Amino acid sequence: MKSFKFLAMSIMLSALVAFAAACGNAEDDTTTDTGTENTETTEEAGEEATAELEGEVGIDGSSTVFPIGEAVSEEFNAEHPNVQAPVGMSGTGGGFEKFLAGETDISQASRPIKDEEKATAEENGIELTEFKVAFDGLSVVVNKENDFVDQLSVDQLKQLWIEDGKAKKWSDINPEWPAEEVVFFSPGADSGTYDYFDEIILDEEPIVKTATLSEDDNVLVQGVTSSKNAIGYFGYAYYLENKDNLKIVPIVNEAGEAVAPTNETVESGDYNPLSRPLYIYANNASLKDKEQVYEYVKFYLENAGTFAEEVGYVSLPEADYTSQLETLEGLK
Repeated sequence: MKSFKFLAMSIMLSALVAFAAACGNAEDDTTTDTGTENTETTEEAGEEATAELEGEVGIDGSSTVFPIGEAVSEEFNAEHPNVQAPVGMSGTGGGFEKFLAGETDISQASRPIKDEEKATAEENGIELTEFKVAFDGLSVVVNKENDFVDQLSVDQLKQLWIEDGKAKKWSDINPEWPAEEVVFFSPGADSGTYDYFDEIILDEEPIVKTATLSEDDNVLVQGVTSSKNAIGYFGYAYYLENKDNLKIVPIVNEAGEAVAPTNETVESGDYNPLSRPLYIYANNASLKDKEQVYEYVKFYLENAGTFAEEVGYVSLPEADYTSQLETLEGLK
C-alpha cells in the first residue's frame, strides 16, 4: 500500500514538473516573439529615418546673405547628409537671373525683387514667395589709419561716390582733410548692396569710374585695408569679421545724429537710411514637389534668427519668423 502511494506521488510530481516546464517554455516563446517584433519595428523605424530626405537644393544670390545661407546649409546637411545644398554667391541680381530661369530653387537677396524681375518670373511661369530672414546695417568703412573721417552725411557720401568727371580728393569733402585722392571699393553691379546704395545714396546717378567693383565682399575688405586713402561699403557682418583692420564711419541719420551700425541701432531703425532687411525667395513649385526644398526653407526660417546673430546680422522679431512659417506651411 505504501509503495502504491509513493508511486502515485511520484507520478503527480513528475506531471507538475512537466507542466511547469511547459509553462516556462511558453513564456520563453512569448518573450522571444515579442523581442523579435520589437527588433523588427526598431529596424523599420531606423530605415525610415535613414531614407527620410535626399536630393539637391539649388541656392544662389547675395554675397551679403551668403554667411547666413552657408551656416544654414552646414547645419542642415549635418541633420540630412543625403541632401546637397551648396550656396552660390553670384550677387542678388545674378542670383535672380538663375532663379528666374528655373536653375535654382532659392534665391538669396539683399534687396526686394524688382518689378521687371517679377515680370520675368510671370513670363517664365515661376510663382515665388518672399521671406525676410534678418536685418543688415550697410556699413561704410575706411582704412584703419584714417584719423580724420569721424562721420559722413548722406550728401557727403553722394558727393564722394558719384561720377562728376573729376579726381576725388578728401579735401573736396572737407577742406581740413588731406588733399589726397580717394580710393573707392564697391560691390559689383549684380549685388543687391550696390543696388541699395545706388538708390538710397546715389539717387541712381553713375558711380565714380575709378571704383573697384567686386561681387566678393572679401575683395573689398582687402582693398580697403591695403590703402590708407580707401573707402568702401558692404554688409555689417563683413565689417564685424574684420573690425580689427577697418574703421567704421558713423552716418548722419534723418534726426541729424551720427550713428554707427550696431545690433541695437539697426534693429531700432536709428541707423538710417542704411538699415535694410535681407531676403530669400523660394520657387513655389519646388516647395510643393521637392520635399528637401520645403524642409530646407522650413529649417532656414526656424534658425535664421540664431544664425543671423552668429554671423553678425540682426534677427527679426520671433513673431515674424512664426508668421512666415505659417505661410510656408500653406504653400505645401
